[in-house]
Amino acid sequence: MGRNFRGLNLSILWQGLAGAEGGKGDRIVPPTGFTAQLTLFSAGAMAFLAVFALALALATGRLADRWASELAGSVTVRVSAPVADQEAQVQGALSILSETPGAGQPRLLPQDELADLLEPWFGPDMPVDALPVPALIDLPVTGDDFDAEGLRLRLEAEAPGAVLDDHTEWRRPLVSAANRLRMLGIVSLLLIGAASAAMITLAAKAALAANGQVIRVLRLIGARDLTIATAFVRRFTRRAAVGSVIGTLAGMGCVALLPGASAAGGFMTGLGFQGWDWLMPMTIPLIAAGLAFVATRWAALTMLDAVR
Repeated sequence: MGRNFRGLNLSILWQGLAGAEGGKGDRIVPPTGFTAQLTLFSAGAMAFLAVFALALALATGRLADRWASELAGSVTVRVSAPVADQEAQVQGALSILSETPGAGQPRLLPQDELADLLEPWFGPDMPVDALPVPALIDLPVTGDDFDAEGLRLRLEAEAPGAVLDDHTEWRRPLVSAANRLRMLGIVSLLLIGAASAAMITLAAKAALAANGQVIRVLRLIGARDLTIATAFVRRFTRRAAVGSVIGTLAGMGCVALLPGASAAGGFMTGLGFQGWDWLMPMTIPLIAAGLAFVATRWAALTMLDAVR
């Protein structure tokens, strides 16, 4: 095997890959049959799945960034106090919040917005005024000098009924889940690439093994291992490229049919590609061709060393 690795020139192989077919080495590679169909189908299927794995990775990345920025962009102050002290507590909290460095103008949520927040749990006909609902104050974070812990301590001292919620308990698990989904998409892409390389390797080895007698005859008439390996690398790389192009286009077409991101939609309405992301699936056929090149090269060198 060492002799074959030293004798293999990658530049010559690439020239053979880009050249025209029809040489004596090409004739030993079956143009049709089981190996051709297996290579085309596996490359197309894996490219199709890779498009969806890539869409999942990109969509969850956008989701994690959006959740992190939106939830970190504001805090909420909840004011709970007896009815007689409620208004005074609210005004005291508003006064403290308006003087907080790094924070914008605080806004007391009106009753109709509170009703909208409670509607999924209590229904649209629930009289919010009759419930002991705490007052909610939305405070936008506008500067890096905002100190949530310092504000929490001041509210406890000057407005005991006010509780600061910086959404940390909500933000961390959501962002963590989105990041894990993104990693799952990346791992899926790696597994798809490994499975594609494995199937192409098996197909190339099967073709080489089936043509062992032909290879021996070619050697007897002067054919070099480089010529034979170049023929296999060229043919299987082209098959993988054609199959992956078909699979990629089919996958992109299916992704285009998914619901687009909307203001009311959640995670399931933002799984498609956006903007320049549509160019990223175009790299899948190139990667598939590269994997086929490397896998077939290894398989050809291994099998040719064994066929004597």
